[in-house]
Amino acid sequence: MKYQVKVKIRELLEKHNMSLRKLSELAGIRHAALSELANGKRKNINFGHIERIAKALDITDIREIIDLEITEEKEDEE
Repeated sequence: MKYQVKVKIRELLEKHNMSLRKLSELAGIRHAALSELANGKRKNINFGHIERIAKALDITDIREIIDLEITEEKEDEE
């Protein structure tokens, strides 16, 4: 079993009826960085970005921004 953190940018945009560009402006995060997160091209997010997104969207529950998914893939053995 493998765990993966999912950043729920697309879901947030839909819920708040907002464009990626508008979220970028409100949160003070580069549009390109948010786009990479939304498209799964960026595998990490820093706490500062989570805090800014939460503030911009008035979110108090971090689970609205990130989620932990379990996949069926086996972890690489080291």
